[in-house]
Amino acid sequence: MNRVIIIAEAGVNHNGDYELAKKMVVAAKEAGADYVKFQTAIPELVMSKFAPKAEYQLNTTDEAESQLEMARAIHLTVDKYKPLKAYCEEVGIKFLSTPFDMVSIDVLAELDMDYFKIPSGEITNYPYLKKIGQFGKPVIMSCGMSELDEISAAIDVLVEAGAKRDEIIILHCNTEYPTPYGDVNLRAMQTIGKELNVKVGYSDHTNGIEVPVAAVALGAIVIEKHFTLDNTMEGPDHKASLEPDELKAMIDSIRHIEAALGSANKHVTDSERKNMIVARKSILAAREIKAGETFTEENLIVKRPGNGVSPMRWNEVIGQKAKRDFSEDELIEL
Repeated sequence: MNRVIIIAEAGVNHNGDYELAKKMVVAAKEAGADYVKFQTAIPELVMSKFAPKAEYQLNTTDEAESQLEMARAIHLTVDKYKPLKAYCEEVGIKFLSTPFDMVSIDVLAELDMDYFKIPSGEITNYPYLKKIGQFGKPVIMSCGMSELDEISAAIDVLVEAGAKRDEIIILHCNTEYPTPYGDVNLRAMQTIGKELNVKVGYSDHTNGIEVPVAAVALGAIVIEKHFTLDNTMEGPDHKASLEPDELKAMIDSIRHIEAALGSANKHVTDSERKNMIVARKSILAAREIKAGETFTEENLIVKRPGNGVSPMRWNEVIGQKAKRDFSEDELIEL
């Protein structure tokens, strides 16, 4: 995993419109994402008619509308995902979708995605986790709203069912839209990786692009971020999503940080080597020095350029005799 995987989370920001979903595929590709991800659900299998909306959903949708009614309006029907995956292949971007119910797991299993993506809300759903684990495919699991022991238990279910531990990536996450910066707790991502011996990444719900970029600097190998074609559209997730130009800016920044991290070895790089002569210094004559004269701290000086005798050899030079005449500012030769 030498390259950070960037998932552009379209989610349900297509508002149930298949043509809008296709436009989001193109936008994710143009922004430079590796994957565009959707959310697959049969709303009646996900939530009861009595399930309340989250606070952020109440703030962004009709308060009189139930969570179930909202979900029915913004989800694509399950028959749309096969052609949507085919369209992703045509555009040249990889397809992912998160299943939210047992039937949707089967629907997506037939599409042979690279990963099963598990959302934070299913981390305590034993039958769901077991079913996904039984496919034996790589898994990316978000862990918002969870404690470390709950993440560990979910991983155990996946592994016992057939998933490989070294093919599970846990995305540190905070499930508030948008997430207050003070609640991000980004260092917890590293704790998850160390304590649970898993690969880690970050699923971001903050405003802006700074936090996912920082997550890459801290070792995230996967970044997931919601995007929309227009964050003034109606729907629960638009306001906490990036618009396409912002998504591109985030991806460009991540690629820059990814390149800048480099290796753990400290060495002179090819780009800076040419500047060593300019910026480093050498031992020079502080004044005219005659042949046979002894080099002293009074007749020598350290100045640029750096293509002569290194000042680190100062003690070696002091006390030696000049083999020839040197003019002021001339590089000393031994």
